[in-house]
Amino acid sequence: MSQPYILVDEKLFDIAAETDALYQDNPTDGAVVTFIGLVRDFNQGKNIKQLTLEHYPAMTQKVLADIVEQANQQWSLGRVRVIHRVGDLAINDPIVFVGVSAMHRADAFMAAQFIMDLLKTQAPFWKKEQSKEGEHWVEARASDQTAAQKWLAK
Repeated sequence: MSQPYILVDEKLFDIAAETDALYQDNPTDGAVVTFIGLVRDFNQGKNIKQLTLEHYPAMTQKVLADIVEQANQQWSLGRVRVIHRVGDLAINDPIVFVGVSAMHRADAFMAAQFIMDLLKTQAPFWKKEQSKEGEHWVEARASDQTAAQKWLAK
């Protein structure tokens, strides 16, 4: 695997450029899988107007790097790009990009899902949603924990 690209930033990322970075000048990998997470307007029974993401920078970078390293130990990967935004985000804004290249599609699919499932449960991000009812912090979902535990139990 080449050096992974991991970025946590307030700036909007270019989805096409991030995808291109996974396969341009990369003749050995035959598969690229990407995931883009977006801010949606409805969550846990509330109409959402805005999302604010906070994090602990040093810890976040370390945890993301560790998740990517775990993925690399399990699958034969080429390139990995993980970008997560913080700050104030509007409805339909991209929040997260996970991109993986590999020689074979199964490795790329599995690694991308693994990275996203562990990111949701292990990376120290805190979400605050704004709705008509006011602001509230988003609680972790049991379904996210269950998804991560399936990987960790293997």
